[in-house]
Amino acid sequence: MIWFLKRMPLLIVLGLTVLVMSNCTMLGMNYASLETGNKPQPQPSLDVPAITGNAAKRDALKQAFEDTLYGPWPTAMPVAFSAWRVVEPDYLDGRGTLEEAEVTVGSGEGARLFHLVVAFPKADRPAPVVVGQTFSSNCSVFPGEPVTATDMTACTGSEMDGAMGTLATQIFGRYIAVAPVARYFDAGLAYASFYASELVPDRNGDAQAVMANLGGATNPTSALMAWAYGFTAALDVLEADPRIDKSRMAVMGHSRHGKSALIAGVWDRRVAAVIAHQSGFAGAALSRSETGEGLVRMAESYPHWLSPNVQSYLADLSSLPVDQHELLALLAPTPVLLGNGRRDVWSDPNSTYRAAEAASAVYKAEAATGLTGDGMQSFDPAADLAYWLRSGGHSIVPKDIDAFTAFLAAHLGGAGAIESPVQMAN
Repeated sequence: MIWFLKRMPLLIVLGLTVLVMSNCTMLGMNYASLETGNKPQPQPSLDVPAITGNAAKRDALKQAFEDTLYGPWPTAMPVAFSAWRVVEPDYLDGRGTLEEAEVTVGSGEGARLFHLVVAFPKADRPAPVVVGQTFSSNCSVFPGEPVTATDMTACTGSEMDGAMGTLATQIFGRYIAVAPVARYFDAGLAYASFYASELVPDRNGDAQAVMANLGGATNPTSALMAWAYGFTAALDVLEADPRIDKSRMAVMGHSRHGKSALIAGVWDRRVAAVIAHQSGFAGAALSRSETGEGLVRMAESYPHWLSPNVQSYLADLSSLPVDQHELLALLAPTPVLLGNGRRDVWSDPNSTYRAAEAASAVYKAEAATGLTGDGMQSFDPAADLAYWLRSGGHSIVPKDIDAFTAFLAAHLGGAGAIESPVQMAN
């Protein structure tokens, strides 16, 4: 009884949250349709020969995405980084080391610094690496470790401590903040992570001001493009370290950071694999779809995520010169995993699958596999364009880590990988 009384405030909050969720597709109490054949085909139609065989036309398509959705890729934006600081020499009971570097993007007074934290496995050869971009600070991703907080002090706690952190974990999954580094080590991978908002804050107004003052020859005009360039800066650091196999560097993000992971894979071809989990609109979901959050609502709620140019298309989405199946096509033949939750209608798993179906033609033309299987519930981690759908909502849960590590092991060749998960009922 005493335990119950102590937990009463948290239980009340959880109860209210469940009540709200029961009437809200945003947090995931409805189911995404598994029917795809009765839905509109993605538009515009893909010009497969042009995308696969004509560099100038590929560049023109990338430019169309810059002009419409993302703003300019910050070509030649300066990147500098410090030497590694060893945070923990015997990380995970001696399985590896935990280290961090200061990474500076831009020049002059407006340059931004973020901390890249890397768990290096102890190995006798260079390791493949997956770079995660996170919502939470490094204090939460590596709880209990004295990595550097955003105020430049050593972390002594986590944003996930206390009742609100417990609530967030209950709603958004065990791994919404903390990284299961041991699982990545099990798959033969190094794990790197950085807090996206340390580079560009996720706040309308502040984000635009920071980007405008980065001091590059070309500054980004959308947070998604800036965060994507954060991946590029992280890869600059990692490829300079002999412990990392620079030919096997993957990027990974959830939700808005799944969007930026896809963008990074298109504009930085060093990326060897992409995991975009529940990336939604301006990610892998079709902009013309009428299901879920929708591009219009997203652009109005988070105008700093996208180029200001997108506003001129929101009154008539059919006027968009591009859609997201074309973004996936530009990734080919890079292996891509599109993660989804059946109850995450907000991120539109159905149109994400249809976008992948359309882009598969380009993957196949590039001698890659494209989608395999026979529908949204089939998962093949060895496919070059893989689609993962599990039960549940907008979150990162253990089943997702199973899928991520199986996909990464299949495409990056990490030693000691786990068995790939079987098809899971939804």
